[in-house]
Amino acid sequence: MPQATYQGTATVPLADLTPFPGNAKRGDVDTILSSLRRHGQYRSLVVQHIPSPTSDITAAAPARQLLPGRLIVLAGNHTAQALDRHGPGDCRQTFTDHGEQRPCGICHNDPAWVPAARCELVACDEDTARRINLIDNRASDLGSYDPDALADLLSFMDEDYEATGYTEPDVLRLLAPPPSMEELADTYRHPEDEGLWPVLRFTVPPECRDDFYDLTAACTNPGDDAVRFRYLLDRARAAPQ
Repeated sequence: MPQATYQGTATVPLADLTPFPGNAKRGDVDTILSSLRRHGQYRSLVVQHIPSPTSDITAAAPARQLLPGRLIVLAGNHTAQALDRHGPGDCRQTFTDHGEQRPCGICHNDPAWVPAARCELVACDEDTARRINLIDNRASDLGSYDPDALADLLSFMDEDYEATGYTEPDVLRLLAPPPSMEELADTYRHPEDEGLWPVLRFTVPPECRDDFYDLTAACTNPGDDAVRFRYLLDRARAAPQ
């Protein structure tokens, strides 16, 4: 089975889901939980359905139906962890949106809520399952940001950065002008200061090291290899051509 085959969408109790074995990504579960509480689960988990021999799913499964077989989370493992961290029942958390109180986007302040996740069910072989898990974790790492576009988006938040993944200090750093050369010099010293000179590192055989020390023994400061090196260069320049 070279590709993942979509089987349907189901709302699955978390107790029926298995985290991807050996998932290497370590996500910020608290940030994801904050987003879920405010926005709800706007993205489905991608779940590998390994059916039992008697199961046959060809269409979207009804909500909270127990699916025969194994259900392994390929993408969205940390979303599942965040939903699990919320726990069952009413969390009693609300938020204010344009002056209006709104319920938690996960449990909707329902005391009967049972932890569950909306899942896109796919069938695939083990190699494809590993590849889906790897690329889902890696793709975002390979991306970058347009800082001007990001600053423009954040400007619409009216300083309410809850559940965006950004804080006010993050935004202030983004909007701050780059430091001047004078400010950099005050903080890190002037580029011509000796502390910012290039560093040369290389490996030589023991006999070359011994020759280096023999040829530079008469320098003004034998305890400083940089002085020895400059002394050797001066001798090389003064040598007859």
